[in-house]
Amino acid sequence: MTTLPIVKLASGKEVSARHRHPWIFSGALAEKPADLANGALVTVAAASGQPLGVGTYSKHSSIAVRLLSFGEAVIDEAWLRGRLRRAAEVRALHGYAPGGATSGYRLVFGEADGLPGLVVDRYEDVLVLQISTAGMDLLKPLIVNALAAEFQPRCIFERSDLAVRKEEQLPDVAGPLQGEDPGLVEFQENGWRFLADVAHGQKTGYFLDQKDLRLAVSSFAAGRKTLNLFSYTGAGSIAALKGGAASVLNVDGSAAALELCPRQAELNGLKTADISSETADVFQYLATKTEPEFDMVLLDPPALIKSRKDAEEGKKAYHFLNRAALRLVRDGGILATSSCSHFLSEEDLLFVLRRASIQAGVELSVLASIRQSADHPRSVYFPENDYLKSFICLVRRTG
Repeated sequence: MTTLPIVKLASGKEVSARHRHPWIFSGALAEKPADLANGALVTVAAASGQPLGVGTYSKHSSIAVRLLSFGEAVIDEAWLRGRLRRAAEVRALHGYAPGGATSGYRLVFGEADGLPGLVVDRYEDVLVLQISTAGMDLLKPLIVNALAAEFQPRCIFERSDLAVRKEEQLPDVAGPLQGEDPGLVEFQENGWRFLADVAHGQKTGYFLDQKDLRLAVSSFAAGRKTLNLFSYTGAGSIAALKGGAASVLNVDGSAAALELCPRQAELNGLKTADISSETADVFQYLATKTEPEFDMVLLDPPALIKSRKDAEEGKKAYHFLNRAALRLVRDGGILATSSCSHFLSEEDLLFVLRRASIQAGVELSVLASIRQSADHPRSVYFPENDYLKSFICLVRRTG
């Protein structure tokens, strides 16, 4: 067995690792080999010399080591297959599986599945992976072999075109690793049919983490004229129409994404006349609208707070969006609003809604509070992956 390089922690800096948090920050290191390569597998040891775990080293990130194992381990294809198998078993407990009612789901969610730096999304028999760290990048051949052996996909496609890779001095990479470009991939979510553009779409082609919100939206949609802001390819709109919405207007900045909306409606046996689209910057669109003309508004913007330093400006943006959206909701209507910014807490979002509702002249009653779906598992050891929060509110006009 090959002996790994050892990085030793300063005295008192081993507590988080003992509590199974996978990140070791550079300031916690006391000793490391001078020639340690970026992405190398290392053993992390306490100041006493006691081994704490095995992880990957980053020369450029403030997170110096991401732990893969707490304790001794040989990180090889067999070890990776074990982690992948365990992740699949967790999803199966929720009914997520190829050929099932939900066959599009996140198979691997980084740290929550003990594989920091790796995301794998499954769309039926197509796997799409994203690698964000140098360590996982070096392990990519083993990862691809392990995925192929465990799941026998017709295609493994890489979408490692991530801004975070720049910090690790990694280039963007996108393309098939096994099999051919699958084009648009059809899959199911809660029994509904959708398409993912894995090669060209946002993320890995679809936003898998909102499946619980979409299911909840369908239960409140009957008879409602609906506006879907930041709609992307209209998955929320399909949920609303499946729940009996009278009509849906999608608004998004991507014309290419909006082109898929009527196709998704057709897949689900819905009338394309009930779904329309407008290509527009949502901030600019809302700046021109003031009258309550919708019975339900869906608001799911991208992460507007990327880091703590962006928090105040981001909160202002969330406030503008929610206040403007509330002005468009008729009395007795519904607002379904979300934030996927880790740096905006659930309490922060409630505060935004409180201020926005008062300024918009409405009262809100929370009908549902929803977090990221179970294929993006929350971890008791890694609270940083707890990022998505949504509220569905009944809107009463007070004017």
